[in-house]
Amino acid sequence: MQLLKRILTAIVLIPIVLLLVLAAPVPVLAFVTALVALLATDELLKLSAGYGIHPIRWTTFAAVAIFFAFIAVNPGGNTDLLSTAGTIYAAVLLAALLPFIFSVVAMRRLDLRTAFPAAMVSVFAFGYIALPLGLLVQVREQWRGAFLILYLLLIVWAGDIFAYFVGKSLGRHLMSPRISPKKTWEGAFASLAASLIVGALLFSYAGQISSALLNAHLIDKKDGLFALQKPLLWPTLLLSAAINIAAQLGDLVESLIKRGAGVKDSGSLLPGHGGMLDRIDALLFAAPILWYYAAWRVLR
Repeated sequence: MQLLKRILTAIVLIPIVLLLVLAAPVPVLAFVTALVALLATDELLKLSAGYGIHPIRWTTFAAVAIFFAFIAVNPGGNTDLLSTAGTIYAAVLLAALLPFIFSVVAMRRLDLRTAFPAAMVSVFAFGYIALPLGLLVQVREQWRGAFLILYLLLIVWAGDIFAYFVGKSLGRHLMSPRISPKKTWEGAFASLAASLIVGALLFSYAGQISSALLNAHLIDKKDGLFALQKPLLWPTLLLSAAINIAAQLGDLVESLIKRGAGVKDSGSLLPGHGGMLDRIDALLFAAPILWYYAAWRVLR
């Protein structure tokens, strides 16, 4: 029954996610991603109660919303370089200011022993959730952005699916029983292999896939990866491996947070998957890897 719920939820969500990533204007994508970030942040702040922390809720939500509002109206969004530079500026500025802002807000508390942990978890929430998802939206603003995000999602999803089924059927050697008792090395290697295969296939058929999406009016020409733009195979495989390893670590880190809080799922929003944070945990570590690659190409 749990597996059936998981599959049905995926069948409903995957087309919606793909449509948003490929066809939605950047401000719309930024708005929807901001909602996802706020839901996941709310779940993380609730998890912090399991550590005896009373979080700063509304100021944290405001910081997340402001960051995505900037990305949605990024004044440099008309060029790759200015868009990337603007996002870097906003991210660094908020990362530098937020520890001070949350600390000042926490000063109002009657019990000062709760002030520092509350400020700390709010800073972590921004860096852990809002920043990676914001970087993902910024990739969409770049040349070939829609194809890059499609590539990221397929790499992560393929790895997740193979890790689940291979680990469940063939897994014998536990990876980290204290953190995630069901994760096995067999599942992890199957996940990596699946990501490499999907990355290689996307590399080989990038032009055909982009042309099909363009003909279906799901992407603009700047968002595809056509024959003259096709990268070399070995960097694609290295990037696919890095994304997969980051995604698996992201899954483990979220399991660590939940294990410490004494809960199984971060929430119950998505049937069969748990909460929003449970669904995006792998992307939170994988998205910055893709963004670093894309930003390096732009800044180079």
